[in-house]
Amino acid sequence: MSIPPAIRAEALLAASRAREIGLTQAEIADALNASQSQVSRVLAGNAKRRSRLFDEVCKYVFSICERASPSTPPAELTDALNAIWDGTPEHAKALALVIRSLGALRGTGSEGNLRRAIPKGTA
Repeated sequence: MSIPPAIRAEALLAASRAREIGLTQAEIADALNASQSQVSRVLAGNAKRRSRLFDEVCKYVFSICERASPSTPPAELTDALNAIWDGTPEHAKALALVIRSLGALRGTGSEGNLRRAIPKGTA
């Protein structure tokens, strides 16, 4: 049985997108409770048919926004800070404390959502 061209094309597109945004197979596997080798097989485009994991991998990869580099905060974050910060050093310190405290949420049940929303090394 040969590999359907549409499945191969979708898998290779997802693999390309993952590389483009710096998303590793291990990160995808972790988010989807799959093994890295399963994700690797999906992204290699060797599936003979669509599977639940194939669909989940593709959906996950295309749902992730590009990751911002740690030196360049996303515009959404800068806009939010500019809208709320009163310009004083005291307020800056208080806001920084609030943002850092969000890091504690990474250990809770919402860990997966926060991990996808906040790129590693930026919180």
